Amino acid sequence: MSATQLDAILDLNTLEQYISAIGAGTLLKSVVLFEQLMPEYVGGLVQASDANDKDTLCSEAHKFKGAAGSVGLKRIQQFAQLLQHGEESKWEVEHQAWLAQIVEHAEADLQQLKLFLEAKA
Repeated sequence: MSATQLDAILDLNTLEQYISAIGAGTLLKSVVLFEQLMPEYVGGLVQASDANDKDTLCSEAHKFKGAAGSVGLKRIQQFAQLLQHGEESKWEVEHQAWLAQIVEHAEADLQQLKLFLEAKA
């Protein structure tokens, strides 16, 4: 995968800073914890969406955005950022597409993150 493609998925600048500060191995431990929690995060988003519970969906998206951002998962963090703002005019039309992007890319993006960190460890 090219650096440009990787940069669309991962926050490479932040990851490099984390690696310099705490090391790739330590960061990888955080990523493994995130990996264990991700099904619960994504499941909460899908469940709230299926229930048409906008407030819960926005709240869960906010939590997921922070968690994804904390481990450098840029693409899914950006979709969660959009999803958390239920007051935005385009939210009603776009929120299902944003959620679909999270569901579609979360696992593969996480695997790319792990490969990136393992190569740096």
